[in-house]
Amino acid sequence: MLTFMKMHGLGNDFVVIDARTQDIQITPAMAKGIAHRQLGMGFDQLAVIFAAKEGASADAHLVFYNADGSTSAACGNATRCIARYLMDQSGKDALNLTTDRGELAAKDAGNGLTSVNMGAPQLLWDEIPLSEEMDTLELPIEGAPTATGMGNPHCTFFVEDAELIPLEEFGPRYEHHPLYPERTNVQVAHVVGPDHLRMRVWERGVGVTLASGSSSCATAVAAARKGLTGRNVQIDLDGGTLWIDWRENGVWMTGPTMHVADGSFTRQFVESLTQ
Repeated sequence: MLTFMKMHGLGNDFVVIDARTQDIQITPAMAKGIAHRQLGMGFDQLAVIFAAKEGASADAHLVFYNADGSTSAACGNATRCIARYLMDQSGKDALNLTTDRGELAAKDAGNGLTSVNMGAPQLLWDEIPLSEEMDTLELPIEGAPTATGMGNPHCTFFVEDAELIPLEEFGPRYEHHPLYPERTNVQVAHVVGPDHLRMRVWERGVGVTLASGSSSCATAVAAARKGLTGRNVQIDLDGGTLWIDWRENGVWMTGPTMHVADGSFTRQFVESLTQ
């Protein structure tokens, strides 16, 4: 049997598999099967914990899959959830994790909150990436959204009222926009007050989610670049609140986490995903 944990950060939910203690190779088909909310377990992202790569000064290496089986270099809320799990397991109050995004520092922020440094934002067109050279602050798309990379691509629209945007229609329209060769996460946000934003998100390969850590980081960076806020902001999402601080050493994200349950997939289910 394959053991797993169910976790969430503000309702952004994950299946987490600890591959340090069991021999398992996840394929895109397996990830997609586990993601099905009626036929599998259901998740926004699947996160797999591996031992740190040889020679790396890290506590663990993380790999992420979207619900459609595609991979993502970054997943902020899953990273915070796993960081909390590893800190509780080891007794540490700070650690380093590696992802395809790079090395990410994590720490206990007190009061049940966990912080992760998601690294420096990618602001150049070929880093995000976009399909051609252009100013990333205002894309030549209706609404002049801002493009940002956080290890995955983002497209942020600032609107009068994020609550009124029909994300189920709006999100896929821009996820597959020709300017984004790797598709993109789509955010809609409005300013609530000084250094305070309301944001909703359509995640690439997933759909509408209650929260997204990397999307929150991208939106905070975009708002600061446009002069709408400072670099330390509160972001209210459908599932709750995150605090984003764009510092010289990277974009720090702080918020709550929840370890919901531990379980195991049956041999029958796992074999059905590999046939």
